[in-house]
Amino acid sequence: MSVNRLLRVGSVAVVTLGVLALSACGSDPEPSGSSSPGSTTSSAGADCPKGTLNAEGSSAQKNAIDEVISKYNEKCADVTVNYNPTGSGAGVKQFNASQVDFAGSDSALKPPEVAAATTRCANNPAIDLPMVIGPIAVAYNLDGVDKLVLDGPTTAKIFQGTIKTWNDPAIAKLNAGAKLPSAPISVFFRSDESGTTENFTKYLKAAGGGAWTGEPAKKWTGTGAGKEKSAGVADGVKTTKNSVTYVEWSYAVDNKLGIAQIDNGSGTPVELSADSAGKALAAAKPAGTGSDLALKLDYATKAPGAYPIILVTYEIACTKGLPAEKTALVKSFLSYFVSKDGQASLTDLNYAPLPAEIQSKVDAAIQAIS
Repeated sequence: MSVNRLLRVGSVAVVTLGVLALSACGSDPEPSGSSSPGSTTSSAGADCPKGTLNAEGSSAQKNAIDEVISKYNEKCADVTVNYNPTGSGAGVKQFNASQVDFAGSDSALKPPEVAAATTRCANNPAIDLPMVIGPIAVAYNLDGVDKLVLDGPTTAKIFQGTIKTWNDPAIAKLNAGAKLPSAPISVFFRSDESGTTENFTKYLKAAGGGAWTGEPAKKWTGTGAGKEKSAGVADGVKTTKNSVTYVEWSYAVDNKLGIAQIDNGSGTPVELSADSAGKALAAAKPAGTGSDLALKLDYATKAPGAYPIILVTYEIACTKGLPAEKTALVKSFLSYFVSKDGQASLTDLNYAPLPAEIQSKVDAAIQAIS
């Protein structure tokens, strides 16, 4: 079965999840948009102001947001949306420095970032809006190995640098019968500050059985060679034999990389799919309050069939404090992004759409922006 077919099947499981302790609101809402003088209303129901919207951050969501921008411009041709995929850390910094109108980040704002974001929003709260679900693949380039199985401790040791060759006994034990080479393992990591790195190291810390010695962070502390952004690490593995990295699913698929199955401790290795990512999302719990919709993920889940290495990309926006024309643009675009049409456009790009319950919550938070 193709990846896209898996995604379409799996998205049903994701959409039906009611396990995030977020109350369902019935059917998916169409975005109500934001009113502004001279705006027009699109056929999708979103108001279409005129102007330019600038955003920056997560490269994990680049393919997703590029597609949504294209679809949005079919509805709202007079809005220019510029998104610069510089990485989550850079995006948050640029947002807090008032250089962009919203930021994309693969992790919710930390306390020091919250304070800076509040100042940036003219002493009003900034909120984390989950918008894109992107599983993280452990992607590899290994001749003669079509199926690679890894578990948390082994993955942590590879990326920590304590497992150095592909035929290490720990890898061999998980891959009985595989022809593993004696070659050194070439590890690639994100050299820029990255929410993907933070989410991946959260997994290594939670599931690594003590093998990962660092603390989860946007800046890499393990072994390997650094490459900038998701495209950089994916290309590094694509062009280097006997190599491995962590990268969003869409980049692994686009570059035709091998994707490791993960033994989460349930007894059966789990293949990455929208369905298996959705089962991991089932363990997530709300971490924010009010309009802030940050989620706490369980990277050590042992639920059967759950692929534990996932991330949620947030759009970070001011609840108040932007000029009226920018507020109208932010509300219009983000309303479309979270809408049924906006989320549906992601399924062929190897992202999972938001569950309906979260879509409703995110749309309500967007409409409350003023």
